[in-house]
Amino acid sequence: MGAIDRLDVERRLRDIDAGISTVTDRHVDIVAVTKNKRDDVLETAVAAGVRILGENYAQEVRAKADVIDRIRARGAEVHFIGQLQTNKVRMVAPHVDMVQSVDRQSLVDELAHRAPGMRVLIQVDTSGGQGRGGCAPEDVVSLVNAGRSAGLTVEGLMTVGPAGGDPDALRSAFALVSGLANDLGLQVCSMGMSDDHLIAVEEGSTMVRIGTALLGER
Repeated sequence: MGAIDRLDVERRLRDIDAGISTVTDRHVDIVAVTKNKRDDVLETAVAAGVRILGENYAQEVRAKADVIDRIRARGAEVHFIGQLQTNKVRMVAPHVDMVQSVDRQSLVDELAHRAPGMRVLIQVDTSGGQGRGGCAPEDVVSLVNAGRSAGLTVEGLMTVGPAGGDPDALRSAFALVSGLANDLGLQVCSMGMSDDHLIAVEEGSTMVRIGTALLGER
């Protein structure tokens, strides 16, 4: 993989922002998905104006710990956005500002033990058991309450849209999660990726997770 160009990332970031502005006047945070990216790509993304990076794998967070910690010291955030095994929390917690993929009680308990007060999102399964993680929609309220009771800072909800790209299915899934977040008075709704983020924003997303469209192919 060749070096990534800062000016190219700046242009892509502007283009994504411009696209979002065509469907909403709300501010929407852009998370640059940096899984399988080299350290220099993370540095370049931040130099280009990216303020939040998203990592998917615990082992990769550990391997990138030095660059992640440098980036965080300069004011950028790093979020964990992948499925997280309970026994890997200790690898991740010291190096991230938020865990977006909290989907079960055991993970709540381990995060509360390893990282009291950690900012989290509760991940909702809207893909019908396609292996993308998340709790069932009917369990969201109890898991939000469990997170709060454990001392975590529950800021919102997250979902990965159904596979296949069907616009109606995506819209329905995103509307469900946005509605749950509104009902619970939660401010953050992280949903939408490179191929479906505009639909997500139309349905209320406040945070999109963009990999390929921002940083190119892995």
